[in-house]
Amino acid sequence: MKISLSLLFVAFSFSAYSQSAEDSVKQVVKNLFAAMKESDSEKMLSTFADSAILQTIAVQQGKVVVKTDAVSAFASSLQRLPKGAADERITFKSINIDGDLASVWTPYQFYYNGKFSHCGVNSFQLVRISGQWKIQYIIDTRRKTNCKED
Repeated sequence: MKISLSLLFVAFSFSAYSQSAEDSVKQVVKNLFAAMKESDSEKMLSTFADSAILQTIAVQQGKVVVKTDAVSAFASSLQRLPKGAADERITFKSINIDGDLASVWTPYQFYYNGKFSHCGVNSFQLVRISGQWKIQYIIDTRRKTNCKED
């Protein structure tokens, strides 16, 4: 009986930890998109690790290319936007965590000044640094068709 109770306690503790870790990871991603919508580059930068990488998969002249942007350039462009102009609406599809590494998959629809612009999927890699989750890597897709608009 004691073994069963101990196993139940361990399972419950692990489940609670996993949920807490998932919630922490989600919050970082939510903070990124809230900062984008608020045009708050400082808040946006606080979600990223110092060596973070931003990439986009694009098709140019019929060929798939991967474009890389500096986080600092993204932050600079963000602060020039009026508040509310950049509205990326995400859905959390999956979150996987192993120790200090988290992977997040978020389909999205992007609206600019209230008008639908494009959609795609974001793939995030986060790292827990000094006890805080930080975005280390984002790669996304962008398209104008086959989008599920709300």
